[in-house]
Amino acid sequence: QVQLVESGGGLVQPGGSLRLSCAASGYIFSMNDINWYRQGPGKQRELVASMTAGGSTNYADSVKGRFTISRDNAKNTAYLQMNSLKSEDTAVYYCYVRVGIGIWSAHEYWGQGTQVTVSS
Repeated sequence: QVQLVESGGGLVQPGGSLRLSCAASGYIFSMNDINWYRQGPGKQRELVASMTAGGSTNYADSVKGRFTISRDNAKNTAYLQMNSLKSEDTAVYYCYVRVGIGIWSAHEYWGQGTQVTVSS
């Protein structure tokens, strides 16, 4: 079975840093894109950062220059390095993958989420 397990969230002061991890299993990690989403209080879930299997990255404007997505295929783990954190970064952060099954179907998988709270 496919599993995505996030870790690394917590409470941090404004300007601080956190590194989130997403440990993946049950699929060919290196051949699929990996994505980080977040959902803040009263907001829709939004895409924060993504990385293709080939290593191309994309970031939401709100985090560009502060967050960095990376992946370690040998460890089947994706990371989100978050620097210069702001209160508006407070959210539950999720990793997400879409895994193709054969030609005609694909499944979407979400981790359980990890809470990031940025507050003094």
